[in-house]
Amino acid sequence: MSDIVLARVEASVATITLNRPDKRNALNRALVMRLLEAFHQVIADTQVRVIILTANGPAFCAGMDLAELAETLDRPDEAEQVHADTRRLAELYELIYTCPKPTIAAVPGPAVAGGAGLITVCDLAVATPQARFGYPEVRRGLVAAMVLPHLLRLVGERIARELLLGGELIDAERAYQIGLINAVVPENDLLPTALQWARRCALGGPQALAKTKELLRRFSPFITASQAAEESALARLQIECREGLRAFLEKRPAPWVQ
Repeated sequence: MSDIVLARVEASVATITLNRPDKRNALNRALVMRLLEAFHQVIADTQVRVIILTANGPAFCAGMDLAELAETLDRPDEAEQVHADTRRLAELYELIYTCPKPTIAAVPGPAVAGGAGLITVCDLAVATPQARFGYPEVRRGLVAAMVLPHLLRLVGERIARELLLGGELIDAERAYQIGLINAVVPENDLLPTALQWARRCALGGPQALAKTKELLRRFSPFITASQAAEESALARLQIECREGLRAFLEKRPAPWVQ
C-alpha cells in the first residue's frame, strides 16, 4: 500500500504530496497525522528553504473525511474523539501557518472545506483551471470554524460571508479575483510555476524570511487554533450535523432542505 503522504527534497525545496487520490485526498486521521509528521520533518531539515504542498489525483483535497466522522459519531467515546480530531487538524493548520519557511500550495483540482483551509494557511497558492474552491460545511450541518479566520484574512468579511453562508463552490478564476489564490496556470505549468516561486523565495535570507512571516502573523490577529477547534468540535456533536452527514452519505437532501 502506498504512503498517503509523499515527501521529497530536491536542492532547497521540499515537496509534500497528498496521496489518497481514491478518496479525493479527504482528511482522515491517518492523513492529518502523516501531514503533521511530514511538515515537522521538513521544517527541521536545514537543507530545506521552501515547502510546496500539492496532491496526486484529480482533486487537491475534498476536506474532512465525512464517512470517518459519521462512524465516529456512533461511538461511545464520540465527544472525546471528535475533540481530539479537531485539535489535531487545528494543530496542522497552525503548524503550516506559523512555519518559518515559505509555503506554496500547488492546486491541481478541487479544494473544498478543510482542503481549502490547507490553501489559506500557505503563503502562496497557484491553481489550474480545473480547481474549484468552497466551504459547503453549513450544508452538512457543520461549521467552518477552523478555516474561517484564515479565509477572513485573505478575502475580507463580505466575500467570506458569501462563501461560508452560501456554501457554493467557485472556479479558479474567481478565486484569483478575490485573492484566495495568487495565480491560475495551465495544468502542465502548475509545478514548474510553484518551483519558480520557491526558487525566488529561496533567494531571501532564512532569518529574514522567518522574521517577515512572524511580523505578518503579528499584524494579522485572529482567534486561536484551540478556540477554533473547540467551536468546530461542538458543531460536529449536534443532531443537525448527524442528520446532515447521513443525508450526504446517502445522497439525499438534508432534512432542512424543502
